[in-house]
Amino acid sequence: MEIGIVGLPNVGKSTLFNALLKRQVALVANYPFATIEPNTGVVPVPDGRLDKLAEVVKESEKMNELPPKVYATVKFVDIAGLVKGASQGEGLGNKFLAHIREVDAIAHVLRDFTDENVIRAGAADPQSDFEVVEAELLLADLQTAERVQDTKDNIIKNLAVKIALDLQKGIPVRDQSFTDEELKLVKQMAFMTAKPVIIVLNVDEKFINNASVGELPVVRISAKMEIELAELVEEEQKAYLQDLGVTESGLQRLIRKAFDILGLQTFLTAGVKEVRAWTIKKGTKAPHAAGVIHTDFEKHFIKADVVEYEQFVSAGGWNNARQAGKVRTEGREYVMRENDVVEFKVGV
Repeated sequence: MEIGIVGLPNVGKSTLFNALLKRQVALVANYPFATIEPNTGVVPVPDGRLDKLAEVVKESEKMNELPPKVYATVKFVDIAGLVKGASQGEGLGNKFLAHIREVDAIAHVLRDFTDENVIRAGAADPQSDFEVVEAELLLADLQTAERVQDTKDNIIKNLAVKIALDLQKGIPVRDQSFTDEELKLVKQMAFMTAKPVIIVLNVDEKFINNASVGELPVVRISAKMEIELAELVEEEQKAYLQDLGVTESGLQRLIRKAFDILGLQTFLTAGVKEVRAWTIKKGTKAPHAAGVIHTDFEKHFIKADVVEYEQFVSAGGWNNARQAGKVRTEGREYVMRENDVVEFKVGV
């Protein structure tokens, strides 16, 4: 799963990306199109549960040191700035639109900070900037819908006509209505406005708790502050955030929101080799979740031993949880839940 970071030039996309990776991996410059090739980074999802699981496993298994912790991850792609006319190839538009088409969701960065030293490439306010980029994506999708209409398949042709009419009214594909069968066809057409969107407002530090844009999910971040925050040790970060009156960084909120809009969740495993958060889609059943660990596990799935995270921790590990009757045995139809700690039983 990939999240594309998009927006007009000089809104802070690459600064945000650098903060996400906690190192300088993107070219940050006060110049439109400074980032020509998309930069991709895999970012760990903050998860305090793994710290606790590691402590429990070390104690219960009488280990000399903590087992390794393996976090769930989100992949972010820094896509260079769009400009008005991108759908017609302006600015390097064709290349950038192609990159957007490949990601699963869009983090739409909007500038709401004041800095006279950074050239403003867009309009005077976040809502207008959003409308500029959204309009380019709508136009690009309209071109796609018109191309699809050339097919001899009447079902697909009629669907494309219906989509094009709504796009002409300014309605993105994600807000259009489809039957389940139509939705399967829509997914094959790769419309950019069908992708879920997170609005990332890049604000001045003093406005970190203010501002909004329409009805889309909004995360308020000061990208500049996040860069500074990333340079601090954990205790200093906590003190910094406490002074601002917030409990977690903007990056943590963004990563959690990314997980949410992609319909993702995690399940946990805890053993001497590692404690780990595994990523699955919401609604995933136990055999498929087992297959995330190893494909053979799904094929040879027998059952799953499951205990809720808090109960696992309070009991003090697998043996004690079993003795206390906290471990459930689940079969093939079990739908995985957030906070499940699992041991899968598989055949040879």
